[in-house]
Amino acid sequence: QGTVVLPLLSSVHFDPKLWKNPDVFDPENFLDENGSFKKNEAFLPFGLGKRACVGEGLARVELFLFFSALLQHFTFTGVQPPEEINVTPACCSFGRLPRIYDCYVKVRE
Repeated sequence: QGTVVLPLLSSVHFDPKLWKNPDVFDPENFLDENGSFKKNEAFLPFGLGKRACVGEGLARVELFLFFSALLQHFTFTGVQPPEEINVTPACCSFGRLPRIYDCYVKVRE
């Protein structure tokens, strides 16, 4: 009684019971057998329950608009072939962080 419990929701993202390859970036976790998008209930980037982010809807729309505008106005090309890119996150004291990648960016005409 009176104990504060702080669940680590990010641990759900690495649960082998919920993900095929929890330690590897695998887009197939979000695709059905036809290759169409499917919602994965184990993906909780905005939290859960009454403490969930109230701005989730706005954040999703903003991300969609931002990346759509980038892809409409620019062409992105990798410096190295896709099969040579290491997509394994870098681990540090703050958690798993994306690696830094170089790419060429060209304005679309």
